[in-house]
Amino acid sequence: MCRDCGCSLGPAATRAPLAAQLPAAGRVETIEVITAILDENDRVAAHNRQHFDAQRVLALNLMSSPGAGKTSLLEATIRALGGRLKVAVVEGDLATENDADRIRACGVPAVQITTGNACHLDATMVHDAVHDLPLAGLDVLFIENVGNLVCPASFDLGQHRNVTLLSVPEGDDKPAKYPVMFRAADLALITKTDLLPYITEFSVERARGALRQVGFAGETIELTNRGGDGFAAWLAWLEREVVAQRERAASGQLLRPSIQPEGASAHTAGSRPAR
Repeated sequence: MCRDCGCSLGPAATRAPLAAQLPAAGRVETIEVITAILDENDRVAAHNRQHFDAQRVLALNLMSSPGAGKTSLLEATIRALGGRLKVAVVEGDLATENDADRIRACGVPAVQITTGNACHLDATMVHDAVHDLPLAGLDVLFIENVGNLVCPASFDLGQHRNVTLLSVPEGDDKPAKYPVMFRAADLALITKTDLLPYITEFSVERARGALRQVGFAGETIELTNRGGDGFAAWLAWLEREVVAQRERAASGQLLRPSIQPEGASAHTAGSRPAR
């Protein structure tokens, strides 16, 4: 998608059409430009991760389609934690401060990134936003990516883990239709399970089977976005990851999540190697 709409070119792409940004030298040259952009994004992402590791902060990239319940999940998580973990949030949307306002109302610092016409966050956007957050003393930084089941999986932000939400109203076939996003996940959350009695065409078993079919190898948790069944398992996963991140940071280890580049380029399909 990003190759077609030009959003992966960053803020400059919003100021001029793609044709004005690239020399008219054919497909090969375009691929080289996109590859260079991904390489530069990786460089900034590594810099972000150094910041997080220095402060022993766990950075999580939350991805899903629009309306899957990422912000509701964060609100419920903040309430359920009751201050046991110190968290901050980076919110990504094309427009408005609505989600950041909701998080601030929970008593947690939040920075809103409005991307304009870009359908995902990139490492530079996150780098700029993090400078407005108090990293020192934080346990978890949640990065709520733009609602999109395609492009966010291709861009490393400096996070340590990817969490992808699949909501019951979306249908249990979404992992099969959007395999890149779910393959890149370290944790899959099947959300809005309180709607299962009403949306009978959704099968949790079929959803789990679709996840396995696309190569997802992480843990799957079923829960409602506002607490209830399954929420304790999500909190337990989160607290385990915080402890693991502190141990990694103390020993100088580096954890880089799975990133799935789009299409064919100098980056091969599948995960880019950890650095």
